[in-house]
Order: sequence, then C-alpha cells, then structure tokens
Amino acid sequence: MAGASAILHRGAAVDAAAPAAAIRKAGTVRLEGLGKTYVSAAGKVVALNAIDLDICAGEIFGIIGRSGAGKSSLLRTINRLEQPSSGRVLIDGQDISGLDETGLVALRRRVGMIFQHFNLLSAKTVRENVALPLRVAGLPAAEIARRVEQALGLVGLSGKGESYPSRLSGGQKQRVGIARALVSRPEILLCDEATSALDPETTGAILRLLRDINQRLGLTIVLITHEMSVIREICDRVLVLERGELAEEGPVWQVFGAPQHDATRALLQPLQHALPEDLACRLRKDRRDPQDHAIVELGFAGLAVPDLARLARLAGDGPLRLVLSQIDRIQGRAIGKIVLALGPMTQPDAFAGVSDSMRVLGYVDSTDG
Repeated sequence: MAGASAILHRGAAVDAAAPAAAIRKAGTVRLEGLGKTYVSAAGKVVALNAIDLDICAGEIFGIIGRSGAGKSSLLRTINRLEQPSSGRVLIDGQDISGLDETGLVALRRRVGMIFQHFNLLSAKTVRENVALPLRVAGLPAAEIARRVEQALGLVGLSGKGESYPSRLSGGQKQRVGIARALVSRPEILLCDEATSALDPETTGAILRLLRDINQRLGLTIVLITHEMSVIREICDRVLVLERGELAEEGPVWQVFGAPQHDATRALLQPLQHALPEDLACRLRKDRRDPQDHAIVELGFAGLAVPDLARLARLAGDGPLRLVLSQIDRIQGRAIGKIVLALGPMTQPDAFAGVSDSMRVLGYVDSTDG
C-alpha cells in the first residue's frame, strides 16, 4: 500500500513487514467482575453481570450475542464511554475507573474506535476527517500531514484525501473511519458493528483490511457483531454474551466446532446447511427393509480430519454416496459435517471413530438412492 511501507508507532519507525510481536507488547484488556446496570423511570436493567475476561495483546477478539445481549455496553466500558456499575477494567494493568478528564483523553488516544455508521463530517474532506483527532490534540501541522498520509496509505485510500464523504462508497467511508481511528497510533482498536452496514463483498474487504492492520501493527482488535460469519473470518477468540452474562468463551474453532450453550447454537444456526428437502421428506426413523440406505452424519469439531479415502474403504464393496458436505477450515482445523448415504451392506457403526461425532439421521428406501 502506498505510503505504508513504514508505520510510525510511538515515535519509532517500524517496518510494515516486521512480525507483530516485534512491534508491540502493549494492548491487554482485563475485565474483573464487570457489571453495568442502567436506571430509568421504568426501573433497573442489568446490561452486564459479573463478566471476567482477559484479552491478550495483539489478538483479534470477537464479542457476539443477540440484540440486547450487552455487547455495546461491554465494548464501551473499555474506553470509558460507559462507566461500569461494578467491577474493574484494566488496560495494560491500569485500572481506568478512576481516571480524571486528562487521563480519559490519554486513554482514548490509546484506544481507537470505529463505528457502524462511519460518523464522518460531510463538510470536511477525507484528509480533514482523518486529521481531526490530531488537530484536537494540538499536533504541529507537518506532523499531522505526515501521519494522515501514512494512515490513508495503510487503508488503501492514497489519492482520496481531497474527496468528500458523499463521493465515497460505503466501504471507502469505513476505511476513512479506520484511518481516523489509527492516526493517533492506538494500542487497541474497538470495532462497533463495523461491517453491519456493508454488503457482503465490502464486508470481506474490510475484514481483510482489519486482519492486515492487526498483523502489520500488532494492534489488539476487539469487535462486536451479531454475525457469526464475521467471527469465523477474522477472530482468534470469541465471547458469547447472553442477557448480559458470559455464555461461553474460547478459541473460535472450539466454539464453532462444539458449542456448549443454547445461545451459541442459535447464533450458529444460520451457517448450517439442512438436509436437501427432497431427501428430508423421505427420511424415516427406522429401517423397514434390509435394503434401506442409512443416512449418517459425521461431525467434525476440530480434532478429527476428514479422510475420504478411509471413508471409501469403510464402505467396502457397497455404494457410498455423498449427500451433503459442509466443512470449514477455521484456525487450521476442520469444522463442520459430512452426510453420507450408506449401502444396505454397510453398517453405520463401521464409521464410528472416523470423526468427532457420528449419528444415524434415518433411513431411505433403496429405490430412492
């Protein structure tokens, strides 16, 4: 990217190709017994309840949950846009609850934020929008110009500095928002539903940009979303919130491969493929005829590896048909399922142990194939 061959961090030039670990060690977040309660005339609403969490420096951490789960409240406690009702938030070991106005200004330079709806000033150019945090901070004009050009180069917007937001696509507007968040050289980047207003193709481009920024700068990224596909694409670990409580948390492959909570399973459901309708309507629970074909589902939760040659050997001389395959590779692990139709001479139990789970979905008449 033009202008991004060297990224300045904390006053030192850093080779953009250097490993993230060599760039920074800062950017840790720790939540201890975090609670948030909103009080109104209608009564109290508990948005967060006793959340304990550690986010490591340099990782991309996802927070997901249904509407009203408490995602935004949690994210906004990390830069003190929300004051917790109980518990503590520590950034690089510092408890931020007692920060005065000067301390909060310094904190928000260390913790950048990008938003769902861009929040750009329509009367200002791209360059002026990106420069705004530095002008507020009182940096010299030459330093502002240098940092703005570097930030625009990093997000792929070199040459767009004099454009106005009205002339930009949604993806370009979000890139401006990212550049504005990065221009202050933060340690942590918070993403508040940063792709929800974008089409799928643009969403993919923005996620790739965030991953690239994470790898180039060693930046800790914390994002909230209601889309499991976003978590799958970019995150290292994920926390699932349900009604303000931590439902489950862990590496993305583990949570996707073996969800433990009903809320997680519900969020994953849109990513699951059902049996083809023409087969599902013919499926019977019990085998009525020795010639019936068993429909078997092999589940892969990140431990076993799909081995098609082995499956074919287990089928022996009998027919073996692939009904459905949905295998994703997440963090180097196979996650998903394979559905097979076994010939009448092949016993389903023969396939036990070739995957992380196995179950017989039912039987179909041999004439149905």
